[in-house]
Amino acid sequence: MRLYLDNCMFNRPFDNQIDFKILLESEAKLKIQEHIRFGLYELVWSYILDYENSKNPFRERREQIGKWKKYANVDIDADDSVIELSKNLNQLGLKNFDALHIACAITAKADYFLTTDKGILKKSQMVSDIQIKDPIDFIREVWT
Repeated sequence: MRLYLDNCMFNRPFDNQIDFKILLESEAKLKIQEHIRFGLYELVWSYILDYENSKNPFRERREQIGKWKKYANVDIDADDSVIELSKNLNQLGLKNFDALHIACAITAKADYFLTTDKGILKKSQMVSDIQIKDPIDFIREVWT
């Protein structure tokens, strides 16, 4: 199974863990990453992950997240098809970077796009080319 984790997912364990949902999402994300490290899932990476991560003002987070690129089985670069697909996704109301992430995931033939971004999750039913889930719903669906 091929997974694309967006920047929100990679950053979730660094968020304030007082909120119970954030804590659960962090634990779920860490478990998913463990499965990626063991080769149970394929990780998709992209140029937009590199770009957004490079803008992270926290050096430790930026470095820790950047290390995950070595686990990626697929790394998507910007090309005309990704840009065109992102424009179509943009017309559904997705923000530019969100549309680029999803376009990269679709181009890589990812089975799931995993995010904790509420805006993306609210619009997920409008995207038919990939399953968009938060980490908790992904675990519920796949591991039960």
